[in-house]
Amino acid sequence: MKRSTDRILTTHVGSLARPQRQLELLFAKERGEAYDADEFASSTREAVDDIVAQQAQCGIDVVCDGEQGKSSFLTYITERLRGFSPSEKQGEDLWVDSRETLAFPEFYDAHRKAREGLIAKPVRLVCTGPVEYVGHDILQREIANVKAAAEHQDVEEVFMTAVSPSDVEGQQPNAFYKTDEEYLFAIADAMHNEYQAIVDSGLILQIDDPRLLTYYISRPDLTVEDCRKWAEVRVEALNHALKGLPEDRVRFHTCYGINIGPRVHEMNLADIVDIMLKVNAGAYLFEAGNPRHEHEWRVWENVKVPEGKSLIPGVISHSTPLVEHPELIAQRLLRFASVVGRENVMGGSDCGFASFAAIEQEIHPSIVWAKFANLAEGARLASAELW
Repeated sequence: MKRSTDRILTTHVGSLARPQRQLELLFAKERGEAYDADEFASSTREAVDDIVAQQAQCGIDVVCDGEQGKSSFLTYITERLRGFSPSEKQGEDLWVDSRETLAFPEFYDAHRKAREGLIAKPVRLVCTGPVEYVGHDILQREIANVKAAAEHQDVEEVFMTAVSPSDVEGQQPNAFYKTDEEYLFAIADAMHNEYQAIVDSGLILQIDDPRLLTYYISRPDLTVEDCRKWAEVRVEALNHALKGLPEDRVRFHTCYGINIGPRVHEMNLADIVDIMLKVNAGAYLFEAGNPRHEHEWRVWENVKVPEGKSLIPGVISHSTPLVEHPELIAQRLLRFASVVGRENVMGGSDCGFASFAAIEQEIHPSIVWAKFANLAEGARLASAELW
């Protein structure tokens, strides 16, 4: 994994806006409706080519496929795992009776009503048999698409996202395994196949695990300590899934979800950072650009980053259409460099900008590209001071 050895490198979390026709095909696929598989394959290749080129043009150093072939970072995995059946039972919903919705019911009720009908919901699934990974062919096509797209661009490195075992567990209820823990580790065994294939392809593997932090938001009945105990087991399962993979080819992302809202009941970084650092990864991506968490850069004054590992703090936010000024981005990067060392910092984003394809317009794509351009410029300004 590249490090900021002679300048601050830039990257982001992953998901980016899909073209309109790609969205239509993704929605049909997710709903189980008829669609043209050949058209979907060619549409995806074209979308990946374009999105990689746009990232490079903005000055992003470590790029990805923008999840152009996925309807969401979360639900894509359902077609890659066997052992599930359609069900009326719904998986975990972060915003039903969460700490945030209980505190601001009027805001979230209005938000829900405004978005009704906009999201292409996948078929609900429940685990009814042994969990197995069957997504090898799909994954290899995605790997080939992004590698081909990046070959013609001036970029430092390419990463590919994959969902954590915990987030699979949260979305697909268990009706087969004797215990939740047995189910979780069965998912981890299955997901190892995807993780291994991404690393073996020469790409950087990024694990997406927002549930590590959002579990606290979704469970107002639990204390911070309760959620820490829960998180310890989920990190243990993730490390089981990562077994044998070199840490310097893996980066780990967690966040507080897609929420352009008050955000006053999110877990403090100080309450979870030690558990996050137990993930066997070479870099950690987390929210640091939104006003609710920007002050937490000081947490790292008292937390030692393990030798050889990097931080990729979000210095642009997915939760506001405001475009961060390059000088502000530079200031944020300089703060982190001052406490953990310049070589241990890379500039990133708080979260993806189109994590669920049907809600692309929360932050318009044109604004995202402006944010990316300023991210690159802010990194240049910080680098000029640091080198």
